[in-house]
Amino acid sequence: MDRAGKAEILGDIKEEFANVQSVIVAHYAGVTVPTVTAMRDDFRKAGCHYRVIKNTLVKIAVKGSPMEPLAELMKGPTAIMWSNESAQEPAKLALKWAKDEPKFVIQGGFFDGKALDAKGVDALSKMPGKNELRASLLMTFLAAPQDFVRQIIAGPQNFAYLLDARKRQLEGQS
Repeated sequence: MDRAGKAEILGDIKEEFANVQSVIVAHYAGVTVPTVTAMRDDFRKAGCHYRVIKNTLVKIAVKGSPMEPLAELMKGPTAIMWSNESAQEPAKLALKWAKDEPKFVIQGGFFDGKALDAKGVDALSKMPGKNELRASLLMTFLAAPQDFVRQIIAGPQNFAYLLDARKRQLEGQS
């Protein structure tokens, strides 16, 4: 690869990593090409990126940025997975593939200004995503009004049940 090509890739990496949510680094030595192709498709469908980039280019791209601790993970044949939308999605997919493919080994990652080890990536994958948090917040907002409505209608509803029971009792006596 010539110097101009490297400079272009370096610019692309810096641009992609400018607003990244999380980055996962894994070793992929020994993984078959069809498996890697399936991985790429899986990541692409989830809105994530999966790339194999020269370690030195990644080290240069993250130098002097908050992501600099990521350079320590760049040893050997590494694949980088990241997302600009969801912090959890690349971790979930990477763990799924690591479980299915023993030669795909997660080395660590980067999230919220901190370098992660393999256990940290596992913890990141178990965190609720944006949509889950939104749904939880919405249910919290809706709980109080729903309880209030239940309390308001409980009295008349119980009175209606009482009248119905009395009606059935009187019909049973005749």
